[in-house]
Amino acid sequence: MTLPARLPDALVALRDTVATAPLGLDTASRDAAERAARGVVEQIDDYLLPRLGDLDAPLLTVVGGSTGAGKSTLVNSLIGAPVTTPGVLRPTTRAPVLVCARTDLAAFSGDRVLPGLPRVTGSAGGPGTLQLVARDDVLPGLALLDAPDVDSVVEANRELATQLLSAADLWVFVTTAARYADAVPWDLLRTAQKRGTALAVVLDRVPPEAVGEVAEDLAGMLARAGLAGARLFVIEERPLVDGRLPEDQVAPLRRWLRGLAADQEQRTAVVRQTLTGALASLEERVAGIASAVEEQADTADALHAAAAAAYTAASAGVGEGVRSGSLLRGEVLARWQEFVGTGEWMRSLQSSIGRLRDRATAALTGRPTPAADLQQAVETGVETLLRAEADRAAERTGTAWRALPGGAALLATADEDLERVSPDFPEAAAAQVRDWQGYVLDLVRGEGAGRRSRARVLSWGVNGAGAAVMVAVFAQTGGLTGGEVVVAGGTTALGQRLLEAVLGDSAVRALAARAREDLQERADRLLRYEQGRFDELVDAAGPAPEAATTLRAAAAALTVAQVRA
Repeated sequence: MTLPARLPDALVALRDTVATAPLGLDTASRDAAERAARGVVEQIDDYLLPRLGDLDAPLLTVVGGSTGAGKSTLVNSLIGAPVTTPGVLRPTTRAPVLVCARTDLAAFSGDRVLPGLPRVTGSAGGPGTLQLVARDDVLPGLALLDAPDVDSVVEANRELATQLLSAADLWVFVTTAARYADAVPWDLLRTAQKRGTALAVVLDRVPPEAVGEVAEDLAGMLARAGLAGARLFVIEERPLVDGRLPEDQVAPLRRWLRGLAADQEQRTAVVRQTLTGALASLEERVAGIASAVEEQADTADALHAAAAAAYTAASAGVGEGVRSGSLLRGEVLARWQEFVGTGEWMRSLQSSIGRLRDRATAALTGRPTPAADLQQAVETGVETLLRAEADRAAERTGTAWRALPGGAALLATADEDLERVSPDFPEAAAAQVRDWQGYVLDLVRGEGAGRRSRARVLSWGVNGAGAAVMVAVFAQTGGLTGGEVVVAGGTTALGQRLLEAVLGDSAVRALAARAREDLQERADRLLRYEQGRFDELVDAAGPAPEAATTLRAAAAALTVAQVRA
């Protein structure tokens, strides 16, 4: 047999793509897809690449089956010597045992077959190893491997058994008259059928009087499962002889296996069947993994959308809080009324002496000016609004995620409590509000600088005018109309007239609109930064947009390579 061109390279590319299939989100299909991906990678590494690299290597026959079916006893009986130890206590965790001709030992000593299992010779191996037993009385060309139970209660045993079966050229499945209809073994038999694995079935421990009936029933089940071509061997329930099956019961299976070992053409036929079937199964298996990756992408989109909706609502909440006048209650209103109602602002606008007196008084008493009090109250009010909306968005996102696939698991992996604002949010919000207030003052300075007749007056009252513009930002639901600044409590007509006297009606409207827009933009950036905590989690666990397409393309490339082989 010759090596098919391009096939190994296509297999390596497919293996690498499947090994990195993004399945980080806890979706309904993830566990099955992870098992499927692991199975594809293991079969490529353990069987397909080694077999393509040496098509004439000895036939690897894996003896597998149900718990207590008699696999080890069967292997010892076929060899005619105690080469493997039956598990007396269940469940047992021990190394699989591979028996081969001494001349074939080199074929299994390296990492060509089952490269992930270290080899042990001369003694029983421990868990995670492969025990090699070389004998002169075993025919070259065929090796027997005693595998763990396929239905073991120990997960590591089940996984290893499945891996070994995927590495087999030929699978000898051992079951008993009492357990041949069990569900778990039949799942693996159907897998063997889908992958085209060469198969023989040994029905063990059959009462002599029921041989015909039970064998016929099992043969019918195999036929209905698409396994009519599987060889069926029946072993009657008889006393063991020196721990081995009676010779007349094991002889038919031994003759058949020795015939395979002695006949290169028959061995080649078995290898071709299993190799071709395994290669042909990959595209469908990878398609299933790709579908799971697409589900991952859909799940990621849903999680992103939930976070975006929550933070979009928060942004709208900030806008509504700014426009509705709700910020002008409590401390802000009190400071505004103090600032305007006591005439402090008027005096600061009327003369530089008043402005200097305010500063001197503040310096001597340690108390800030009314304008500073007002700005501080505005700053605190806006920060509180931002914090409340960010908290609400975080909580909404957490609630939405817990109702979506993958969301709860992602929240559990976060380094912080994502259902509250981030620890650095208060500081960031305060910085943004202070910057916004500076921006408003710059607007006022810029507006006054273009009015030479009022520049001197404006220079006396920038802070006061700026504070009034900030209040104007929060005073309207539909924008300033008719030049009125309507503040809760209705006590600000004087302040509004003074502001108009300095800047003019249209200027006040324009400044308030620009200040409101800038504040909204700052709020949006803060909230999107907070949303980013959720988005980063999804992006780290979710697939790239082209992931499923890449998987399918790698499988298609393998199909093309097979056609050209």
